[in-house]
Amino acid sequence: MPKLHRRALLGATAGLMAAPLAAPRLAHAAWPDRPIRLMIPYGGGGQTDVVARIVADAMSRNLGQAITPDNRPGAAGVVAADAVVRSPADGYTILVGTRNTQAINEALRPNLPFAHARDLVTIGLYATTPNILLIHSSVPAQNLAEFIAHARANPGRLNYASSGIGATTHLSMELLSEKAGIELVHVPYRQSTQGMTDLLGGRVQARLVGLPEAEPVRGEAAIRALGVTTPRRSPNWPDVPAIGEVVEGYEAVNLFGLMAHSATPPEIVLRLNRSLNEALASEELRAAFARVGADPAPANTPEQAEDRALAQANLWVPMIRRLNLSAQ
Repeated sequence: MPKLHRRALLGATAGLMAAPLAAPRLAHAAWPDRPIRLMIPYGGGGQTDVVARIVADAMSRNLGQAITPDNRPGAAGVVAADAVVRSPADGYTILVGTRNTQAINEALRPNLPFAHARDLVTIGLYATTPNILLIHSSVPAQNLAEFIAHARANPGRLNYASSGIGATTHLSMELLSEKAGIELVHVPYRQSTQGMTDLLGGRVQARLVGLPEAEPVRGEAAIRALGVTTPRRSPNWPDVPAIGEVVEGYEAVNLFGLMAHSATPPEIVLRLNRSLNEALASEELRAAFARVGADPAPANTPEQAEDRALAQANLWVPMIRRLNLSAQ
């Protein structure tokens, strides 16, 4: 599978962003003069929602206008992205997403109603989060090595929940399965919170979930935490080892960012990027991220955000092809 390159993706949008109809110049000095809608591609309570609301609140303060979260779950983000593509290209409707998530969806769904390289432009990145592997207490494993041994002895008999086909919680678990040589059964959920409910109830045996979503169930007797997906342990869960301590070379993080319609005036994209970077520098945001186990992104330009997201896409898209995954 050839690698994806930022130049190829940005080239498709350059003509649109330079076109006279696309960019009425900032007589938008007063932009924004009304609330901005933030399309969140998953339901309330999941890690995408939790972290996005923190960012929306911080950016609202420095923009002087409310950024109103609008949860649009469906098709692992396609529903929300399509809503942005169909909205006016004026910066008043933006998307939680990255070039990575868009490339994943394109690989899974060849007949999308839009082309992300043509129709969406990156604003910037705001966070990374580790996933954490949780198992139900009925599974006879006290640690990751025991879980792997149990799964090897029972191929295809353990179920795991994810927030959808192609979600990072799905792909991260497939990466673990590949590297550990185990066979698990994937159970995708439309609502991430329902997957957690079923894990707590023992209807699924395992789940990789972002730390922000795991925090509310910390200490629950029904589950055990076995490992985090970052190379080092999380300070929020210091007693939980990194999966890479047991499975050599394993690493996977969730990457969060903002996108807009590609015909949005470049000045507005840069104004949103500046607002995002101001939010990332605020103590309030950093403290809120720390409470839920999210790591703030360093200050970044749209171009830097593209490069980081495409590096992730070059990990996940070949895996999708290799495993012949499809959302159809």
